[in-house]
Amino acid sequence: MLSKTGKQISALSFLYDSIPENHVLKLVEKALDFSFINKKLAGSYCANFGRPAKEPEMMMKLNMLEYLYNLSDERVIEEASYNLAYKWFLGLNPEEKLPNPSLLSKFRTQRLKEATLDEVMSEIVRQCVEKGILNGVGLTIDATHIEANCVKKVPERIMKHLAKRIFKGLEKDVGSIPEGIDTEIPDYTQIEDHIEAKETMKTYLTEVMEQAKKHGGEATEKAIDEAEKVLSDEKFILQKGQRSLSDPDARVGSKSKTESFFGYKAEFTMTADERIITAMTVSSGEYVDGTEFERLLEATEQEGIKVEEFYGDRAYFRKNIMESLNDRNIRDYIPVSASVYKMDEEKFSYNKDSDEWICMAGNKTVKCRKTQRITNGKTYGVLEYTFDKAQCLRCPHRNECMGEKQTAVRKLRISDSTPYFYMKSQEQKTPEFKEKYKKRSAQEWKNGELKRFHGMARARGWGLRSVTFQAKMTAIAVNLKRIAAILSSFFPLSAALPA
Repeated sequence: MLSKTGKQISALSFLYDSIPENHVLKLVEKALDFSFINKKLAGSYCANFGRPAKEPEMMMKLNMLEYLYNLSDERVIEEASYNLAYKWFLGLNPEEKLPNPSLLSKFRTQRLKEATLDEVMSEIVRQCVEKGILNGVGLTIDATHIEANCVKKVPERIMKHLAKRIFKGLEKDVGSIPEGIDTEIPDYTQIEDHIEAKETMKTYLTEVMEQAKKHGGEATEKAIDEAEKVLSDEKFILQKGQRSLSDPDARVGSKSKTESFFGYKAEFTMTADERIITAMTVSSGEYVDGTEFERLLEATEQEGIKVEEFYGDRAYFRKNIMESLNDRNIRDYIPVSASVYKMDEEKFSYNKDSDEWICMAGNKTVKCRKTQRITNGKTYGVLEYTFDKAQCLRCPHRNECMGEKQTAVRKLRISDSTPYFYMKSQEQKTPEFKEKYKKRSAQEWKNGELKRFHGMARARGWGLRSVTFQAKMTAIAVNLKRIAAILSSFFPLSAALPA
């Protein structure tokens, strides 16, 4: 049951007068109304029965303090007990006691959901737009990796531990490991061929599972189900699936062509001028940048931000993203990706008005035919441009252009998106684009802030739900810090904050 008592009405409340007006928490508390948290979470509490519960707004603020100052559950309660700024922000009287640290964990697991955190972030941003704190029209996007809080293991080692868990399950259910169960786990480290080592361990684990099914009870069945789930994933043996039993959601992802990591990816959008995070998604490490682009952009627009410019790195130079931005009349500032746009601009140039390609010798295409290409079951549009035959036959660059397999005329087969990508590549060579694109660097600063000062470089817990909570709470915390910085620069200490 939620209590309905007043806050900060004791005789000792005058102690709060010592808190500086430019303190981060005072600036944030006076600018934002957090009472919406009680309304959003009221449905998860009993309205009329039970012991008075700790107010959701206060519990949420404790979590905000925890991530704002990079503290643990125990440490945030300890510091809030004697830090007047913390207590004032929490809405408590100076003499009031803080809840037990264990309640923070219960609040996160039993009251909060991923959708709730999204709503909290969105409401904070919406209030900033409403009060004129956010006025920019540019939006940036990027993804950053989060290392898992566990060791990445090879499939052979995981299968070894799965077998041991089955043995423990048997001991728990029947008191000891029955005869007929092969407990001699193969030493896979002595097998030089890695493929053979995996197959040996898989065969052994499968046999143990079959043998244990005849004797086991609940604990054994649970261990067998876990093993079956792991082995059923065809990516597991290829080392592209589960690589840890303590954190089954973590996956191997790529930082670059030569560097990988094990863990999760957080992708988020941020205002380019004010550097406020507007939306965030969290996925396992193999996530492909831009997959949740539409969701992030729609969430930002629903917060009241009028997006007119969009900034991203080469990973976002994709046809569906460019088309979506174009449909919304949003100017994109995304560099050309060589993996998407493959055209030798030294040999060919394009005239958009006449829909003609011009070669380095000045020969122009005279016709265009639309065809299709099927690759890996997917159908792609192809444009086949044909150059003027007479000019091709007498061209001095004929051997260089056509190579050994020479035909009468040069044909240029390209994706149906190539003409559009070519025009974009030319736009990006202009001084205006280069100057505007400098705004995208703010995203890198924010990545560094999240990781270096707020602990998002490594997961605090295990599993996608835990990492999602950590990443989104960290985003909310840095937003509060940034809002305070904006307010302190916009308004003198003697001036009133916007209503």
